[in-house]
Amino acid sequence: MSRQRVILVTIGVMFSLFLASMEATVIATAMPTIVGQLGGLSIYSWVFSAYMLASTTSVPIFGKLSDIYGRRPIYAAAMALFLAGCFLCGQAQSMPQLIAFRAVQGLGAGGLMPLAFILIGDMFTLEQRTKMQGFFSGVWGVSSVVGPLLGGFLVDQVSWRWVFYINLAPGLIAAALVWLAWQDKPHEDGATAARVDYLGAILLTVGVVTLLMGLFELGTGPGWALLALAVLFLAALAWVEWRAVEPILPLLLFRDRIFATACAQGVLAGWAMFGSLSFVPLFVQAVLGTSATAAGATLTPMLLGWVFASIIGSRMLLRFSYRSLALTGMSLLTLGAGRMAWIDANASQISLMINLALMGVGMGLSIPAFLIAVQSTVRPREMGAATSTLQFSRSIGGALGVSVMGAVLSFRLAARLAEAGLDPVAISVDSLLDPLAQAANSLVLESTLRSALAGAIQGVFVIALIAAALGLLATTFAPSGRIAQLVAQRAGGEKSGQAAPSSASGR
Repeated sequence: MSRQRVILVTIGVMFSLFLASMEATVIATAMPTIVGQLGGLSIYSWVFSAYMLASTTSVPIFGKLSDIYGRRPIYAAAMALFLAGCFLCGQAQSMPQLIAFRAVQGLGAGGLMPLAFILIGDMFTLEQRTKMQGFFSGVWGVSSVVGPLLGGFLVDQVSWRWVFYINLAPGLIAAALVWLAWQDKPHEDGATAARVDYLGAILLTVGVVTLLMGLFELGTGPGWALLALAVLFLAALAWVEWRAVEPILPLLLFRDRIFATACAQGVLAGWAMFGSLSFVPLFVQAVLGTSATAAGATLTPMLLGWVFASIIGSRMLLRFSYRSLALTGMSLLTLGAGRMAWIDANASQISLMINLALMGVGMGLSIPAFLIAVQSTVRPREMGAATSTLQFSRSIGGALGVSVMGAVLSFRLAARLAEAGLDPVAISVDSLLDPLAQAANSLVLESTLRSALAGAIQGVFVIALIAAALGLLATTFAPSGRIAQLVAQRAGGEKSGQAAPSSASGR
């Protein structure tokens, strides 16, 4: 493509990343207020889970379809779904409606994020990607700072519905830029289209949906039945994918240590990070009693840390081992999660911001390191499938984290209310998020509710700590060496007909 087209597509991709960052931060800030108005704290986590569920199952599907039909039409379809979901979410009149529309939104998001990074991988070389990462992280940083504050402002001063409507304008601009400027490479039509792994896509979707529903009902009879059913579906998925000509999940890539380790780290880091991100605003607003704007400000250090660490870490990849950066990042993520596991009802907002900043820096160092390593070492025809599968690993980790944490939150909250002599069924914790209902509560009841909710959310952060520690352990299995060395070794192995490398010397 010409330089002008590359610039236009790059701007469109930046808008896509802007949308993704805004979505992650704005909704987290707005959810406590939404629950206060629509009710439904018991299904609070499903607003996040429905989005993550839909985006998780669609990520590898969009990646594979873009390999077959081209990037441009699949990107446009993903953006159309995402914007339709945004509009519908703004129209929601009840919590079940909002959850359903978030699923539509998630279907589109499942294509936007991997396609953005696939386009980057198609357009730029290793050296260019490490430099361009600074621009992309800068956009992510601006939206990450603006997102929570804008979301809090919209919730406090206008309406929570505008946290969804705000995505429409930049989404349309991004779609227009990519559609007009991107030029797809020639690809096969009829013969290739016939090899789309629709059975794998169905089994993946049903298996993940059943798994997350089972985790949400963890500890109950239906929950165990759903988990058993999920195991059967996922086993059938593995059997189908090993035999598929164009598998949705490229299982053969897991023979490569870099790819396998990156996916394992993605699942566990996504579990720790996105699971925590979903419940921090609830803690800040319901337990500490702050506004939505203050809750958004609490997330800002984490997002800024992520951005700056991503910019610096991407530059360092040309001089240092990606494994060293990933290990450093996961260590900081684990440290921040460990500090979050000790919070209580007396925690200060400043301490929360410090803890989240550590977690953000950890993600900023580890995620780009593995992404660029994977994109640099897979074959060009596997770029779309590998990138989308890596994104899928982080999405499924976040979805699993939110589902399990939501179940733990409900269980621990009911137990703590019972310990305080209150009936969990008769008491509504939603009142902590509704100023009118809050004013009607007695001070003793309000204090009891805050204490119970603080203890329940603390258990959520303990789970995040466990996931982060396991992610650090998984990262130690990554092969050492700089990315350029791994690329050269892979090229030498392919010329001699050998398998892909699993390690390289040097740091």
